[in-house]
Amino acid sequence: MTHDTHTQKRWFIQPVITPEADVALGKFPGVLRQILFNRGYPTDAEARAYLNAKPNFNTDPFQMTDMRAAVDRIQHAIEHHEPIAIYGDYDVDGVTSTALLVEAFQFLNADVRGYIPNRFEEGYGLNNNALDELKTNGIKLVITVDCGIRSPAEAQHARNIGLDLIISDHHHPAEGDLPPALAVINPKQKGDIYPDKDLAGVGIAYKIAEALFITHPSSSILNSLLDLVALGTVADLAPLTGENRILVRAGLRQMRQTTRQGLFSLAAVADVSLAKVNAGNIGFSLGPRLNAAGRLKEALAAFELLTTKESARAGQLAQELNIQNRERQNITREMQITAEEIAMRDDPDAYLLFAAHEDFNSGVIGLAASRLTETHYRPAIVASKGADETRGSCRSIPEFHITDALDQCADLLVRHGGHAAAAGFTVKNENLSALVARLKSIAKDQLSQKDLRATLTADAEVSLVDMRAELHEKALRFLEPTGYGNPNPTFIARNVKVKNARTVGADAKHLKLLLEDESGYTHDAIGFKLGAWQKKMPARVDVLFTYEPNEFNGRITYQLNLKDLQPAGSVD
Repeated sequence: MTHDTHTQKRWFIQPVITPEADVALGKFPGVLRQILFNRGYPTDAEARAYLNAKPNFNTDPFQMTDMRAAVDRIQHAIEHHEPIAIYGDYDVDGVTSTALLVEAFQFLNADVRGYIPNRFEEGYGLNNNALDELKTNGIKLVITVDCGIRSPAEAQHARNIGLDLIISDHHHPAEGDLPPALAVINPKQKGDIYPDKDLAGVGIAYKIAEALFITHPSSSILNSLLDLVALGTVADLAPLTGENRILVRAGLRQMRQTTRQGLFSLAAVADVSLAKVNAGNIGFSLGPRLNAAGRLKEALAAFELLTTKESARAGQLAQELNIQNRERQNITREMQITAEEIAMRDDPDAYLLFAAHEDFNSGVIGLAASRLTETHYRPAIVASKGADETRGSCRSIPEFHITDALDQCADLLVRHGGHAAAAGFTVKNENLSALVARLKSIAKDQLSQKDLRATLTADAEVSLVDMRAELHEKALRFLEPTGYGNPNPTFIARNVKVKNARTVGADAKHLKLLLEDESGYTHDAIGFKLGAWQKKMPARVDVLFTYEPNEFNGRITYQLNLKDLQPAGSVD
């Protein structure tokens, strides 16, 4: 098996809508009917609930196991002025979760502070030294957000030193016993009846705030926290379906009218218009800048940015994060090149790619792993080697559940955790080669019989003439927020004529086309990272694309955003 990084991708077109669903969705435009059917909304009622982002299930936070016990303990702490610490994580989900609960508790006059561990000195999740320090500083109650579900020993330590601990987390619990905390709030735990299992850490933090304010009705404070929910949910790649979609749509609305100083400053340095902010802006511009702090230094700068009331301080912090993000991009670029060289040199035919180095910055190894997975369509691990231990970050493909694979190596690991598509671990150096060998063997067992090519799924086959501004205005925009789990509608147009092709951007990386269909209708298209096609451009192509507005100098035009193109007739 050899890798060709430009292997032709598979195109898959969703099955055509059934006659029954076509009738049931008759009040919607044709293309939208097909898209709604594809997303699993085949009736008028389901389609309207989805398009209006309204819940069609019970969202009462008290359905979550232990929510009542948690709220009772929090209220007791607030009434008795006991110092509370919100213990977060250094990524955007953790930072927004921490900021959200700190603000909610401050509104109730709680004595509360945020605590975010340093990625490089303390690592991910709860650690005993931090708990000791919080105890010494007089903290009586610790509430974790976005971490803690796989920290049974640390939870026991908190109990031993007399710290009350509430764990809130959205990561998968380990098999067996949950950590011995006063309350464990995680809809993924066994027996939890909360209907939506996909909330991000910040979504669960919001449900805690919601439960608290049921007895202190104040919707204005809850609304003011929704911008944080949108930031954390989108940046953490939680699927934009179910309650996440409802919270993110409301959160984007809140961001457009936010009074949060830090958000103004962050949007200014990222060149994002808050008045028109969408999920894509969070994923590509705002989120990476907030993440940069935790990746290179410590995430407290991002936490302070989101909570400060002083505009001068917000401006200063936003500039710092912007500089760190540029630095992070440079480090990542260099690391990706080195990681690829190591992985390809050591074992180019492996079903799981692995690269470790002493000089790799542990804050950006996940980004390098992502790029390897994207380029080679294999699970990939990039690791930072220390004196005694190695810390790895994993990214995977839909065919391989990376956290399940790590679970099968638990005897070799110090700690690990994550999701199907992304995970992290720490391993003692003496166990590293055994770990890599076992993971590669697991990957070979599971993947050797599979056709490993990225699959691009399209909602429908269309003619270019179908792509007009009113399609976006009257149909496609109601699908937002789009992103992970609720992707932008994607279309295929076949046998279109290339009227003009040129490269744009630094290093001629991107492709700009003028395409024409059989009726003579022409359309502009942009293909990011597809610049290499310009030299070998066929006269006619099949294109797979999304359809989007493009604003330039205050004027809106519409373009095809190419996800892939192939010579006409060459793709099934």
